[in-house]
Amino acid sequence: MKSELADMTLEQKRTIPDDEVPDSVPVPHALVPHLGETAILLDIDGTLLDLMPTPREVWVPPGLSDTLNRLVERTSGALALVSGRSLNDIDLIFAPDVFRAVAGHGAEMRLSADSEADDVHAPPLDKELKRRLAAIAKLSPGILLEDKGYSLALHYRLAPHAEKAIYESVSLIRADLPNAPIEVLPGKFVCEIKHSGFTKASGVRELMKHEPFRGRRPLFIGDDVTDETVFAIMPDMNGLAFSVGRRAMGVNGHFDAPGDVRAFLARLLDDTRLE
Repeated sequence: MKSELADMTLEQKRTIPDDEVPDSVPVPHALVPHLGETAILLDIDGTLLDLMPTPREVWVPPGLSDTLNRLVERTSGALALVSGRSLNDIDLIFAPDVFRAVAGHGAEMRLSADSEADDVHAPPLDKELKRRLAAIAKLSPGILLEDKGYSLALHYRLAPHAEKAIYESVSLIRADLPNAPIEVLPGKFVCEIKHSGFTKASGVRELMKHEPFRGRRPLFIGDDVTDETVFAIMPDMNGLAFSVGRRAMGVNGHFDAPGDVRAFLARLLDDTRLE
């Protein structure tokens, strides 16, 4: 497994004592004895899909679409994507497939694969704030700006040397606007700014109140700092949490890479004991 520190931001670099490192993921039937009683919740970038130099370069590997659609069928629809991406962006990536989803870090939700957004929890970011944040991209040619409507992301995978300058610039803007209801989310070579008051966790809590998720045991897989809010609430729901690419605290186990997640999901379908 490659070095975890290589893909971690300044705010992600932490040390986990050896006695707190979770075990790797056990065999599928030991995790999910009954798919009919399970809700499968999946982050996208760095979890289902391999990270790419830019957000637009991600792609759905052969076989994943079939795996997800078969899991939707086996769980009676209780599969959802949980992402910082917008619903529109998710649909573009997985087209022609449409999945239930918590999107925009909890800003949007789709409870039926046949509908548009069922619920919107946040207004778009203020235009003037976006303008000031967008100017940070001028620090280096390698910084890519992504406007998600409810949030704005500064990707610096192509300019890792700019990490410190980006966060310092964001801090200056926040200091100048102390009453602005915004939150900074550090990620893997990305700094994202969104409205406060909603998270992936708040979105998952809301999702689990609705059919076909209600009453099921959630299984969540995520890779980034933004997924830690969901890791934290899984015990409240008797759920299971697994990290990808790093050994996060508070999870039941970990996968080394998205390819391992995809293989695990496919094995869930192959195990007849999960009927």
